[in-house]
Amino acid sequence: MKINTYPQRESWSELIKRPVLRREKLTKLIAEIFKEVEQNGDQALLDFNKKFDGTELKNIKVSEEEIENAESLISNELKEAIQKAKENITKFHTSQITEIEKIETTKGVVCWRENRAIEKIGIYIPGGTAPLFSTVLMLAIPAQLAGCKEIILCTPPDKTGNINPAILYTAKLCGVTKIFKTGGAQAVAAMTLGTESIPNVYKIFGPGNQYVVAAKEFAQNYNVAIDMPAGPSEVLVIADQQAIPEFCAADLLSQAEHGSDSQVIFLSTDEEVFNQTIKETKKQLQELPRSEFTKEALKNSHFILLNTIDEALEFSNLYAPEHLILALEDFEKHIPEIQNAGSVFLGNYSCESAGDYASGTNHTLPTNGFAKNYSGVSLDSFVKKITFQNLSQKGLQNLGKTIEIMAEAEGLFAHKNAVSIRLKQENERV
Repeated sequence: MKINTYPQRESWSELIKRPVLRREKLTKLIAEIFKEVEQNGDQALLDFNKKFDGTELKNIKVSEEEIENAESLISNELKEAIQKAKENITKFHTSQITEIEKIETTKGVVCWRENRAIEKIGIYIPGGTAPLFSTVLMLAIPAQLAGCKEIILCTPPDKTGNINPAILYTAKLCGVTKIFKTGGAQAVAAMTLGTESIPNVYKIFGPGNQYVVAAKEFAQNYNVAIDMPAGPSEVLVIADQQAIPEFCAADLLSQAEHGSDSQVIFLSTDEEVFNQTIKETKKQLQELPRSEFTKEALKNSHFILLNTIDEALEFSNLYAPEHLILALEDFEKHIPEIQNAGSVFLGNYSCESAGDYASGTNHTLPTNGFAKNYSGVSLDSFVKKITFQNLSQKGLQNLGKTIEIMAEAEGLFAHKNAVSIRLKQENERV
């Protein structure tokens, strides 16, 4: 970990840099994978499974029998936890459903907007060292609430050719329509292009390693949308004198364990809390089973002592963290100062893990500074918004002259004529 005390503002631009991913050959590799999937379909995916996941399969689709059996392979305790999380996530995302509101902008001119679900969406779920069944909840629940007709899920198989049963159980619980045993960039390519088994989709969601992220970006060349540009996970914690170092350290490590390319930032205005959090982080690190990943992430992470909370919030807004924790005594008054963050956790007991699993908010969030211009996934991510308008004869009479003047000023006389011809006909009737 890198320790900085009272750094000058001129050095902040260096401190907010994320670990740089090697992209020199990445785009070429992704293009080759897309080409292979486009040309050879399912067979390409089976070959990639053997090459990257070390498993030989005859069929990439998960069978109904496998899905049914998954329920008996996980504990009742875990099933109850998943169901409780589903209840909270459903409740929060249901609150985002809006009523249609018709607005009369001018007398006789009525405009409104309606939602239409994206018909086919794809979900990518990592399945390696951390099979993220929680992400199935975060993506399939709002997709189902939005009314998406097809929810396609791709996730890599293990060495025995199986999918983690918690992923299968959660997928069934949340209305996923089809599940496939394929991972990495090739899974994104399959959902983009379509194969004999996997339908092409209109928008792709979900986290992944640098290959998955690059593949999602590449998919946009084929007119397929993605949830957001997302990189490795990150958290920024701001702590004052009343923060609890053990809690702060635990929150930092909870994000660092995602992978070696994750990053955590700790900002404090209290020297005692600052030093104790560093000490506690080292202590808790020794007890973690994923300490190898976590140690690597901490090499790219910063512990920074600053003068004031306002200064810390200024730094945070510049960094634009995926997760922001305010371990502050008077956090309420600082909420208006937060400009850039994916999701915010307030007070000593609002651990980031709550948002990751079960509080109800979505954990699919912008990383790598994209919180400056992207929101996290919500119900809106799964719908398109279509505008409607209806002009009565009186409405066109009221607005017509305005349109004619503007169209003529732009030199678009056919636009003007579309109004003039209607007004003329109406005047002749009178």
